[in-house]
Amino acid sequence: MNKQGYKIDLHTHSIISYDGGITAAGYTKLFKKGILDCVAITDHNETRFARMLQERFGEKIIVGEEISTVEGDLIGLFLKETIPSNLTTLQVVKEVHAQGGLVYIPHPFETLRKGLQQEVLETIREEIDIVEVYNGRALFRGKPFLTEAFAKKYQYPEAASSDAHCYSGMGRSYSVVTQIPTQKNLKKLLQDASLHKKNAPIITLLCPLINKVKNKFILSL
Repeated sequence: MNKQGYKIDLHTHSIISYDGGITAAGYTKLFKKGILDCVAITDHNETRFARMLQERFGEKIIVGEEISTVEGDLIGLFLKETIPSNLTTLQVVKEVHAQGGLVYIPHPFETLRKGLQQEVLETIREEIDIVEVYNGRALFRGKPFLTEAFAKKYQYPEAASSDAHCYSGMGRSYSVVTQIPTQKNLKKLLQDASLHKKNAPIITLLCPLINKVKNKFILSL
């Protein structure tokens, strides 16, 4: 921890994501350099890598998953098992809470990145735990005014996260809290958090595309 508190990023993608590229060495470097203090690994429809790194780093890693529901993307935090894709949003939030996890809404209202829309969010309003009001990759496509208005209307804890798909996309968008987060205290910590809102370098917007090609090539070998 530095004097400002614990820097946490609740939305990142490792090499297990089809478009991710952050390696175990990358996460290790983040912690060694003090760039971040705690990171959620939220791979697309997968938790294997997150569970593996949590065994190595303990409380510095939150096991998460960005789940592809039939209506859009939703993140579960503090998961124990992978939740399957292509369920309804309502089914997924119930699965997350059944594991004792937290429901985190990534890039809401976006269309290019399959953010959940207003009508869907209203149907799960009482199940939402945290709303991502700032996404480091939302340049030119984010909906910050809609997102912040929605979060404030229902008084949800707010978070800023990187949504990084490569190492160079991390360390600019994060939330600063007073303790290492746990499933029990994260929502309360975020109520009083300071949010560091800064876009990742524009070049990192290409990371998902580059990773898709690279990962597809590796799998074909």
